[in-house]
Amino acid sequence: MNGTEDKLLAKKQTGDLAFIKKMNTSIVLDAVIKHAPLSRAQISERTGLNKATVSSLVQDLLDGDLITETGPGESSGGRKPVMLAFNATAGYAVGIDLGVNYIRGVLADLDGSAVAEQELELKRHEPEYALSELISCIERLIAAAPASRYGVVGIGMGVPGIVNDSGDILFAPNMEWRSVELRRMLEERFSIPVTIDNEANAGAQGEQKYGAGRGIAHQIYVSVGIGIGTGIILNKELYKGASGFSGELGHLSIEYDGKPCRCGNRGCWELYASENALLTRASELGLGEYRSLSKLIQAADAGDERVRQLFRSIGVYLGTGIANIINVFNPDVVIIGNRMSRAKAWLEEAVRDEVSRRTLPYHRERVRLTFAELQDRSAVRGAAHYAISRFFARIKSM
Repeated sequence: MNGTEDKLLAKKQTGDLAFIKKMNTSIVLDAVIKHAPLSRAQISERTGLNKATVSSLVQDLLDGDLITETGPGESSGGRKPVMLAFNATAGYAVGIDLGVNYIRGVLADLDGSAVAEQELELKRHEPEYALSELISCIERLIAAAPASRYGVVGIGMGVPGIVNDSGDILFAPNMEWRSVELRRMLEERFSIPVTIDNEANAGAQGEQKYGAGRGIAHQIYVSVGIGIGTGIILNKELYKGASGFSGELGHLSIEYDGKPCRCGNRGCWELYASENALLTRASELGLGEYRSLSKLIQAADAGDERVRQLFRSIGVYLGTGIANIINVFNPDVVIIGNRMSRAKAWLEEAVRDEVSRRTLPYHRERVRLTFAELQDRSAVRGAAHYAISRFFARIKSM
């Protein structure tokens, strides 16, 4: 070999070693996150890495404040091992659920546990007004973050519309938004990474990571708020379709020549089974004194049979759409989330009856229908998870 070839070979070998070290560091960190408390010897056993390699990588992670020593463990005959745990307070993430009529925010540690929360009513939809309210909410959450090695590592957000890979909201029909460059604006304002996805996708991720969807391979999350969206998880992976826009099943037509929708279609499912449909129908029935979902739930709880019947009628439509989802996707579970999950007591029976009546027997045999374990906080927790996952991806590539 000549000198140039020697240098190229040395460079390749150095690069290969650096890549292997990154991979092994990721393996060790994942083992601690998933199975702590663990000793160095236990990490070696779980990962198949030799003890010297584990010891070196653990020291790097200790130096980086990503893991911590928690004290002695049980002895198996010799010296007590030092146990290791993930340091969830090494940094924090902001999660935002931007709804049609609300903004919900959470500050979470790196385990996804909530440290601080914010919720406010969104009274108008103009992008300038909504962005101002959104920035104020994020500022309050960032200010609530305790001191930490990595600070606030990112912002994750779920929004009620179609989002592209650049974090632009292409179309949010219930907010009348088109082509809003939300990620660019927020990254310029806060100088930290921002991840934006459809709210139903964020909700699906929240339930898969922290709620009713844990460990389930095939699940559909149905977000029922002012509109309806769905997050589709197949083989434990979020399905986003060829262009990244899957899950808009709220715009599945359930009435051939039904009501006109803001999306341009007619007879969309969300026109008959959403929170907006509930409030519209309440007004048509002369129940104008109940002008919010909360007041309608209170009336149902108090025994108002007119309101209970209204919820049942909405539940029938909700069950109709869910039956279509089950017949198409054959999932293990369908999870109903977002604000209408608060009305579980008055929706559930009608939803189950309609699903049972309309689904194919082989599809119905194994499917489980449930309401979100995180109730209306699935999307905000999933949004925080987006920011945390992106942080880990950066750490593992360093």
